[in-house]
Amino acid sequence: MDNPNFFGIRHLSPAGAYYLRCFLDIKQPELVLVEGPADFNDILKDITRKETKPPIAVLAYTKEVPVRTILYPFAEYSPEYQAILWCNERNARLRFIDLPSSTFLALPERCPLYAEGEENRTNIYMELDKICGDGGHETFWERVMEQAGSLEAYHTGAKNFGANLRSLTEGNGDNWAETVLREAYMRQQIKDAVNSGINPANIVVVTGSYHVEGLKNWQESNENFKGMPETETLHTLMPYSYYRLSTRSGYGAGNKAPAYYSLLWEGFKRNEPGYSSYSYFVKLAAYMRKTGNPVSAASVIEAVRLAGALAMLRNGSRPALCDLRDAAITCIGEGSFAAVSLGTADTEIGTVIGTLPDGVSRTSIQDDFYRQLNELKLEKYYSAVCQDIMLDLRENRRVKSEKAAFIDLHRSFFLHQLRVLNTSFATQQKTNQDNATWQEHWMLQWSPEAETVLVESALKGDTIAGAASFEMKERVENATSMGQIALVIEDACYCGMEKAAVYATTALQKMAVDTISVEDLAETAQRLSIIIQYGNIRKVNPMPLKPILSQLFYRACLVLESACICDDAASQIITSAIEKLNSTELAHDFLDTEEWIKVLQSIARHDNLNTKLSGFAAAILLERGNMDTESLHTEVSRRLSAGTPADLGAGWFEGLAMKNKYALIARLSLWESLNIYLTTLTDEEFKRALLFLRRAFAGFSAAEKDQIAENLGEILGLDGSQTSEAVNTVLDESSQEIIDSLGDFDFDF
Repeated sequence: MDNPNFFGIRHLSPAGAYYLRCFLDIKQPELVLVEGPADFNDILKDITRKETKPPIAVLAYTKEVPVRTILYPFAEYSPEYQAILWCNERNARLRFIDLPSSTFLALPERCPLYAEGEENRTNIYMELDKICGDGGHETFWERVMEQAGSLEAYHTGAKNFGANLRSLTEGNGDNWAETVLREAYMRQQIKDAVNSGINPANIVVVTGSYHVEGLKNWQESNENFKGMPETETLHTLMPYSYYRLSTRSGYGAGNKAPAYYSLLWEGFKRNEPGYSSYSYFVKLAAYMRKTGNPVSAASVIEAVRLAGALAMLRNGSRPALCDLRDAAITCIGEGSFAAVSLGTADTEIGTVIGTLPDGVSRTSIQDDFYRQLNELKLEKYYSAVCQDIMLDLRENRRVKSEKAAFIDLHRSFFLHQLRVLNTSFATQQKTNQDNATWQEHWMLQWSPEAETVLVESALKGDTIAGAASFEMKERVENATSMGQIALVIEDACYCGMEKAAVYATTALQKMAVDTISVEDLAETAQRLSIIIQYGNIRKVNPMPLKPILSQLFYRACLVLESACICDDAASQIITSAIEKLNSTELAHDFLDTEEWIKVLQSIARHDNLNTKLSGFAAAILLERGNMDTESLHTEVSRRLSAGTPADLGAGWFEGLAMKNKYALIARLSLWESLNIYLTTLTDEEFKRALLFLRRAFAGFSAAEKDQIAENLGEILGLDGSQTSEAVNTVLDESSQEIIDSLGDFDFDF
């Protein structure tokens, strides 16, 4: 019996794609069998539609959580893609014959042979790079295979390359079990095709050159695959990008320069062997000029000539990519790679993104994504190049329709929903605006990873909003703190999803009953406060949140004082909580101000609490106007007295100095008390106090220190400028050593 016609390829090979079409023209097969998952045959019609523009990829994914995915990308110069087009043009039949994606996605979970570690992997390509020398195996492949001068040369070279590579790796590596299983399945598919009545001579098998030797004994195949592991899967076509096709992105079957390889492909189509060389430099020069770096036509011409000369010196018939880059550095970059690095990246890798017709092989959530891109006029941001967009959430009164008046607000809802789903398409940036009330800054960039996340989100909902709602519901159900639920409420408001906010609010009320953590109460109160203050701009009704905020705030007041019995490390957390609670109370007139002042006054005067927190409470009372000069003087005299341990007195002053520094500087009596306190300390007590006081004064600016120096100068009867100079002078080496040694000071703890 005759054998089928085997044609070995590399998955991203312009020469392979071109010579495969030549091979098919000669053989005129009745059936073409292509290495690819056997359950992808239903998408062949979508792949061949005129509106489909590579690069594209087929994404297979499991229907159950956790979602597992596998991608099969195609460029225009992929031999498999050209085989599909050829069959469509000639009305020949084509089938994929590799393991179904349902099996691929089940193997890592159910087959122990697939779970072996990286330590067993044999990286034959690293060895090839050593042997090949100049440019490694990529350059070797380009010089030998992509520059093959005939169908016979490519066909024979690919077969020999695959056979020799196989002989070096057969039986090695953690993926050998996969190879054995895949080839057994493909052999059976070939045999089934022949048994269906097709003459083997009328069949062409397109597969990676590595597998040709493994498929030749197809006649001996008698496999039963009914027991293969399977998981329920779906698959979809999606756009892909040149960057993701490159090895730089981590794609193992990629090449270093997808955009350059497209120039090679164009040269094959035009029958112009030198097309890729001069086009490379023309594209590079165009990029350089566009970015403000003039490149003359003479430099381009010299670069073309130099690349040709380098290729001849390196035993290449035509320039390879390494020759082109070296010539670009010399003639255009004037010897500096840095000068042309961005240009070569654009020319070699590129920013091309594929396109698909509307509705083609997409999940409903993908359709919703592209529909909203169109409705919200965000299509220009569907690009592999990162772009920024500023949003003004306020009503635009200069337009007629309500839709146009609030388009930025609805863009914000859409982008926040994508953020909640953890897609990489939209990343919010910080703005100079406090609390980001009406302005937002976003960076938008499409990537295949963003599309993959969208597909995975299809299990959560049919639309972007539906999936985001499901995601937030899960976050609420898994929340272990009120702060986590408050963040969901905040996200729901940013997303314009009132029902999700109501659901999270109900859960928050239930959790608030048992929460005693001041940190959690303060964090939650602050988040709710921001929503209530600025919710109107997002059309959020704040009324349901007000009683919850009042409840949380009152509860925080009840437990705050006991939380102040803590060590110095914990005091930092409580300080932050006090600050958040204070700013929250100041923002809303419906909160219990009287209770809040009472709590602060109690913390400020009690001696059994962390003294830093007592000082901080006093600072807030001063700032709010709830502590007069006489009360401050009494507290200073008590806290900074000879009977107070040095670390406690200095710790109290540190807390006092954390707010409203100018008000403290203006009170001369405070500095008189501090001066008296320090002069009464022994040497050891002074060292103990100094460690804390240095930390307190670290927060003062140079100008503020000058003002303090003037106060001290007046108290000590010294000239203010001399005192300022002494305060701000950089310490000499010996003094600095003494100060540094205080870090190891023995406090008898």
